[in-house]
Amino acid sequence: MHARTAPSFRGVLLDWRGTLVVAPTYPWLVEIALGRLGRDASPEAIEGVLGRLRGADTSRVDSPQIDTDVVEHRAAYMEWFASAGVDDELAESLYAVESEPGLNPFAVDVGDLLLALTSSGVLVGVVSDIHVDLRPAFAQHSADDGRTWADMVDVWALSYELGVAKPDPAIFRFALDRLGLGPEEVLMVGDRGAWDGGAAALGITTLVLPPLTSVDDARLHRVLDLVLPGRSRGEGA
Repeated sequence: MHARTAPSFRGVLLDWRGTLVVAPTYPWLVEIALGRLGRDASPEAIEGVLGRLRGADTSRVDSPQIDTDVVEHRAAYMEWFASAGVDDELAESLYAVESEPGLNPFAVDVGDLLLALTSSGVLVGVVSDIHVDLRPAFAQHSADDGRTWADMVDVWALSYELGVAKPDPAIFRFALDRLGLGPEEVLMVGDRGAWDGGAAALGITTLVLPPLTSVDDARLHRVLDLVLPGRSRGEGA
């Protein structure tokens, strides 16, 4: 039996969309929204809606600042849908799908990652630009030891709760303060260098992974390779 190596980091901060879950695409969003209304969700119907959305001004929706305010976020999306000529019923359905975290599937190795980190005494934070609470989505899943994934997260740094979004250092500083750790003790993991890389400005080592495109794309072992270098391949992801 080999001796365990001490973790290289005492805390890990994790982005959500594109890192732990597959980021939704607009074709998917439209398909689900149409289906929920019992409308035609054929490829032709989906493309018809997408064509109208593409032709409308998205500058307000594309601004990262909309994730810092729930009211602003909804207003920006509804303005976009209206300018695209989307009827009110479909607009509400589109926004409901966009705002339901439970519809975003987690990667197959998220549970193994959380269990391996927390079992080794490593603190975990979720840092996300988002306009809704992610805790219920994590609480829907459980580890082998009976804890929910939400139980395994020590700090939630969500933009809509804090009023700041990545790459603003303030969102990462909040997570550090709540964990009680210094930047040199923490690893940030994300999929967008321009946003998640903002952690590096505080001295946080940052790992930028390719955006998750399939739940079967098991790549979080790269996190464990950095944080728990002494683990065997049979331990965790």
